[in-house]
Amino acid sequence: MTPDERSVLPAHEDKTRVVRAMFDDIAPRYELVNRVMTFGLDASWRRRAVRSLGLPAGSRILDLACGTGDLSRTATAQGLVPIGADLSFGMLGASHGTGPLVQADASALPLGDGSVDGLICGYALRNFTDLAASLHEMGRVVRPGGRISLLEVAAPTNSVLLAGYKIWFERAVPLIGGLLSDRAAYRYLPASTAYLPTSDQLRFMLLDAGFSGINHRQLTAGLSQLVTATRRPQG
Repeated sequence: MTPDERSVLPAHEDKTRVVRAMFDDIAPRYELVNRVMTFGLDASWRRRAVRSLGLPAGSRILDLACGTGDLSRTATAQGLVPIGADLSFGMLGASHGTGPLVQADASALPLGDGSVDGLICGYALRNFTDLAASLHEMGRVVRPGGRISLLEVAAPTNSVLLAGYKIWFERAVPLIGGLLSDRAAYRYLPASTAYLPTSDQLRFMLLDAGFSGINHRQLTAGLSQLVTATRRPQG
């Protein structure tokens, strides 16, 4: 972790409080900033994430860290039935989602065991205070044979693309976020990639949480990443 990341990222014991307050603050313009900083590509990534669940129409899914409901709306358009959960009351208040909403920490979900057919989560793994516990909660609430689809930020492996990405994500995004929303929040978001495990580490964490068939792929030349997995049968 660089000195700049340490200056932006909250201490472990403060992370839940700081992240909740930050997303409360940026909720009103969250979707606008997302569109600008991804050049609208986030919409196609979300459609890909929902399709990758491979669940039949009518399946009940949890949109974890649902934010203002982008993924929930995409899921509904594809025939699924979403429930939205988010740590931030501000995000839930600004939601344009299509299903019921609940305020919850990802590591302690107020849902029954095996109560959903699938789970989607967009760009939130790095915001969870206890990622391992949150993945275990995913394994608890998704039924055996159910599916999860996790979208996260990534960095291109091509050196030329990586140089441009770093200029955009680490310099331009905080500037744009500051102009349109909250500069401190959009300094945190690029720095928060330091919280992400490697793809191998995430694979082992998902295996430990009860998943199998784990697939990791890069999207749009590595600008984003998508991880899918199936809940193993119990016993």
